[in-house]
Amino acid sequence: MTEPATFWPPFALTLATPRLTLRPIRDEEIPAAVQAALSGVHEPGQSPFSRPWAESPAEELGPNMAHWYWRCRGGVTPEAWTLLLGIWHDGGFIGCQDIEARDFATLRTVSTGSWLRKSAQGRGFGKEMRAAVVSYAFDHLEAEVAESEAAAWNEKSLGVSRALGYELNGVARASWGGKVQEVQKVRLTPATFKRPDWSLKVEGHEATAKFLGL
Repeated sequence: MTEPATFWPPFALTLATPRLTLRPIRDEEIPAAVQAALSGVHEPGQSPFSRPWAESPAEELGPNMAHWYWRCRGGVTPEAWTLLLGIWHDGGFIGCQDIEARDFATLRTVSTGSWLRKSAQGRGFGKEMRAAVVSYAFDHLEAEVAESEAAAWNEKSLGVSRALGYELNGVARASWGGKVQEVQKVRLTPATFKRPDWSLKVEGHEATAKFLGL
């Protein structure tokens, strides 16, 4: 049987931290991702996302998530790409960490976003998985800037950003789920990155980098 990474090289990418494994979500893993989301991601009515996807009815959430994963995979080009990395802890799926870029060859800038099932929150996993993708971006993709954002009230996300050395980069007024939201932008460079006391283990980078036009 032909390995899927033969046709979509990022499937071979794996990032490993002391507690977590991050890798692109395959089709057979979508049900685990859906179940993690259905178990709860945030408090009802307090979505931390620009689109309140986690509040979709159960019968819609699975198809919506699958469509998003397929769309992101199919849309990868050297000019614009998004990698959706599933997060595994002790063999269980606990969330997703994405990393994306536009005109990366010129801008050398990536942006990130993430979610964790509620049962995995409050254990430092958010910081660990963000540190993983930022380390990968700076040390392997040779990015020069990593950007992120969070609702101004989302202290958990902004706390992770501060802990890793992100600097505040302005506040934007945006429409999130049809409601006005103050959005705090943050920015990180290799010089300001507060590196963790562990080293990231990376597999499958060469094929992934070539596929991304790097």
